[in-house]
Amino acid sequence: PEYLPLLEENGFLPRLNKIRPAVCARARLLFLNYPNNPTAATAPEAFFAEAVKFAREHNIALAQDAAYSELAFDGYRASSILQLEGAKDVAVEFHSLSKTYNMTGWRVGWACGNRDIIAALSQVKSNIDSGIFQAIQIAAICALNSGPEHLQGLVNLYRQRRDVICQGLNALGWKANKPKATFYIWTKLPRGHSDSIKFARLLLDKADVIVTPGVGFGPSGKGYIRIALTVPEERLQEAVARIKRII
Repeated sequence: PEYLPLLEENGFLPRLNKIRPAVCARARLLFLNYPNNPTAATAPEAFFAEAVKFAREHNIALAQDAAYSELAFDGYRASSILQLEGAKDVAVEFHSLSKTYNMTGWRVGWACGNRDIIAALSQVKSNIDSGIFQAIQIAAICALNSGPEHLQGLVNLYRQRRDVICQGLNALGWKANKPKATFYIWTKLPRGHSDSIKFARLLLDKADVIVTPGVGFGPSGKGYIRIALTVPEERLQEAVARIKRII
C-alpha cells in the first residue's frame, strides 16, 4: 500500500495530485475515512468530488469509511460521498453500528454504492462466513429502531466531553481545537515536547493518563497525540487536573 500523508496545513486531507503516476498505474483501491480517525478531520464535498474524479481518471475503486458520520457537532452534517455525481460509478461507502450505537466489536455494518464492487464484496463475504450471529442481528434491529433520541443524546454526550478536554487543555496553554465530528481530539504536543511516544509515556508514568502517540498511526502523526472521549466527563476533568501538574 501507498500511505498518503495527512497534514494539518491541508486540513488532514490527502493531496491526490501529489500521488506519483507510477503509483496511480498500479493502484486498484483508494481508501478514505471521513470524518477521520485519528485526526477527527472532516471532508468537504469538494474533496469528495476531487476523489471521485481521480478514481474515474485512473480506473481505481474508491472506498469511503463513514463510521463516524453521525457523531457530528455544532450543526455540522457529514456528507456522503455517494451524493456526488458519478460517485456510484467508482465508489462504495461503509457504515457501522459500532460508533453510532456503541456496538464496537459486534461487527455489524453495511456497504452501498457501485453494483459490481458490492457484488464482489458479497462473494468474498460468502466465502468467509455464513452470516452474522442471529442474536446480534436482533440487537442491531433494536438499535436501528431506537429512534433519533438515542443518537441526539450520544452526540450531546460526546460534545460535552469534547468541550471539557478542549477547554481544559487550552486553559493550560496547550492548544486543542474543537473537532466537528468523531469522539477524538487530535492535537499537537504542548510546547517543550516533540516526541509523541515519550510524551505519552510521560503522561502514563507521571499522571496515570493514557493517550495514543500520533506516530502509532503513521509518520505524519509525529508530534501529535490522540485523546479518546470514551470515558465519563468526571474522569476527563480528573485527567486535565493531573496533566496540569506535569506540564
